[in-house]
Amino acid sequence: MQRRHFSLASVTLALTLAAGSALAQTKWDLAAAYPASNFHSENMAQFAAEVDQASGGKLKITLHAGASLFKAPEIKRAVQGGQAQAGEILLANFQNEWQLYGADGLPFLADSYDASVKLYKAQRPLLEKKLGEQGMQLLYAVPWPPQGIYTKKPINSAADLKGVKWRAYSPATARIAELVGAQPVTVQAAELSQALATGVVEATMTSGATGVDSKLYEHLKYYYDTQAWLPKNAVIVNKKSFDALDKPTQDAVLKAAASAEARGLAASQRINTETLAKLKANGMQVLAPSAALKADLKKVGDTMLKEWLEKAGPEGKTLIDAFGK
Repeated sequence: MQRRHFSLASVTLALTLAAGSALAQTKWDLAAAYPASNFHSENMAQFAAEVDQASGGKLKITLHAGASLFKAPEIKRAVQGGQAQAGEILLANFQNEWQLYGADGLPFLADSYDASVKLYKAQRPLLEKKLGEQGMQLLYAVPWPPQGIYTKKPINSAADLKGVKWRAYSPATARIAELVGAQPVTVQAAELSQALATGVVEATMTSGATGVDSKLYEHLKYYYDTQAWLPKNAVIVNKKSFDALDKPTQDAVLKAAASAEARGLAASQRINTETLAKLKANGMQVLAPSAALKADLKKVGDTMLKEWLEKAGPEGKTLIDAFGK
């Protein structure tokens, strides 16, 4: 009888421990707008796997790529409201909400990877403060490859863009369209291929990576490597969700985020080289912009920086001054 009682007690203890372990596991949804095959999404998948391993399975992060959980413009609000614990956003999409979100979308301000990293170092403390005020926390950010112009027809100057149906995905891209006389059309990445196929869009300004993802070479023939800016995708988390984790799990998340940031930057640089080669291989002409086009776009950049500084106020000046040092 003693042995039987001991056995029952052991089973009860084991079941109790198992139940406790199940209760201790936390699950997060990570909402993302780009395809699972995109380098940002692949980086997030690895981030989630590293968190799982480092936390001993205590935190499971499920990645929902391809706008399958929320569309791109909805992700920030979803994370802020706790509908998703974490999400990936294109910072420039939210410039109308707070001008500094769009700093990395200002044409020709930071037009190389080195300049992009420098701008991010100046921008990050301000981003962290703003997101904190909105109930969120920045985990990491990764730049897209430099942005260029895709068109159906050759362009030698900004005048060649007049009246062209131009895909705008942020306030900055919409303003560029206005300044060059193009017709801005708001289309998110997930709908871009269809918009091109139906003639809703005739030109767009985006990276080589998006060009390959969306198979732009099926509809557009020219890519001008203007290296206009390197906008960043930021992975953010609901602050209450993060604060609810125990300290070792928080540390695991932050460590994995730091790794993802460094890995993402290296991947972006590699993808830039690879995707331009893929565009060429699929029949697209990859060209340097003419001197006239570069001069026209420089004027656009100067105008937009002036406008941005007027709207951004002292915070904007602080950022640009820090970036300029």
